[in-house]
Amino acid sequence: MDRAVLAVEQALERYGAPIYVRKQIVHNTHVVKTLEAKGAIFVEETAEVPEGAIVVFSAHGVSPAVHQEAADRRLRTIDATCPLVTKVHKEAKRFASNDYDILLIGHEGHEEVEGTAGEAPEHIQLVDGLEGVQGVQVRDPNRVVWLSQTTLSVDETIETVDRLRERFPNLMNPPSDDICYATQNRQVAVKEIAQESELFLVVGSDNSSNSKRMVEVALAAGAKAAYLVDDASFIRDEWFEAVTTVGLSSGASVPEELVQGVLTHLAARGYTDVTEVESMAEKVHFALPHELRRDLRS
Repeated sequence: MDRAVLAVEQALERYGAPIYVRKQIVHNTHVVKTLEAKGAIFVEETAEVPEGAIVVFSAHGVSPAVHQEAADRRLRTIDATCPLVTKVHKEAKRFASNDYDILLIGHEGHEEVEGTAGEAPEHIQLVDGLEGVQGVQVRDPNRVVWLSQTTLSVDETIETVDRLRERFPNLMNPPSDDICYATQNRQVAVKEIAQESELFLVVGSDNSSNSKRMVEVALAAGAKAAYLVDDASFIRDEWFEAVTTVGLSSGASVPEELVQGVLTHLAARGYTDVTEVESMAEKVHFALPHELRRDLRS
């Protein structure tokens, strides 16, 4: 997610404002407002971008149809799709070329799901949680594979796959795990912390899938209460009654300054003893989009 935000910042510095961004570059209100203040203009559809202008595609990815729309409008594109999402797109195209039915586990209306489904719409069916399993119909139960949105709850995805496999015993797994490593690592840490927490706070915006999933994970892991907060100003006094231990995590696209703001708020309430839990060190770094790297070198 940091890569996508950095791409917009670097584009503004290299080309100057305005830089158009299709959809929210990441699902975080503060990040979007900060980039708007620097000259980014966020639009819902490619048709809103003036012909010939520069447009950045968000971290969640877009379908081939959107790429074609941009080409038709002679837009200069910077594709900031997360490489992990790109991996899922490539898997979808490969399985579709081999005539598999693809069951895409994800949330209806999410940009990432729309982008992935657009790679092979005639082969892909969306499975939105357990309630979506029963309606799935396939041509050949021996040629079915599942893929997933990268920001889901790991447990929820496994449960949905298990239910699908009850109907389709030969359901094939993707060649590698689709769920984002940063999302998985945070969920593992949340499970550990939530067991000891009366109150759990997740810093993130309401339209962030991975942030909302962490609230659910915290509650399932044993937290007595869990809330999603955009920043410290969203915290309410009544949440702290009889609370001795507060758990804290954040969505993958949340700026560190917002987390620090919540820690400062908690310290002012007397929660000064902080223990950090890290499930796994995140050492993966992705290069900027190639279109931007090319121009930054020139």
